[in-house]
Amino acid sequence: MDRSETAPTDGRRFALLTEAAMTLRQREAYHGIVSGPRKGAVGPFNALLRSPEVADRVQRVGEYVRFHTTIPPALNEMAILIAGRFWSAQFEFWAHSRLARTAGLSEAIIGAIAEGRRPSPMSDDERAVYDFCTELFRDKAVSDLTFRTVVDRFEEQGVIDLIAAVGYYSIVSMVLNVDRYPLPAGETPPLTPL
Repeated sequence: MDRSETAPTDGRRFALLTEAAMTLRQREAYHGIVSGPRKGAVGPFNALLRSPEVADRVQRVGEYVRFHTTIPPALNEMAILIAGRFWSAQFEFWAHSRLARTAGLSEAIIGAIAEGRRPSPMSDDERAVYDFCTELFRDKAVSDLTFRTVVDRFEEQGVIDLIAAVGYYSIVSMVLNVDRYPLPAGETPPLTPL
């Protein structure tokens, strides 16, 4: 381990990189992350920086998905929660549950997704997003009806933006799970095994 890395004491597998320990390319990728709208590099980024080219490209997709998507914020967070639940990514679900509440997603929907069940009731837009994302994870495809419903509500760009959201947050969830990234001290895991 490099003298400028801090060994994890919280269960993580990837030692915490300090700027002093980063290669030039890692520093460039790191600055691209922290200078954007995230204003930080928590969650998957410490691990992703092991491959600075991947970190740089992935974070740019994530910036679009999180801050510039055509999907309304509450619905985008709903899609992210569905991805987090699919991967049983505790930190991801915990972090985005908070963002979902702030965006206006109901506690009942957040709780149902956490429990792995279909929320009820849902608005037509919530139902469209839920059906699209859950079908995509479950069936590895979506039905014609589900596709058309999303196109009718969010246009073709919305279809791609939803795929990008669950795809990006699948990468994030996998990185967090492999790293064993912990919840903040004192927080209870939001997901139980299904």
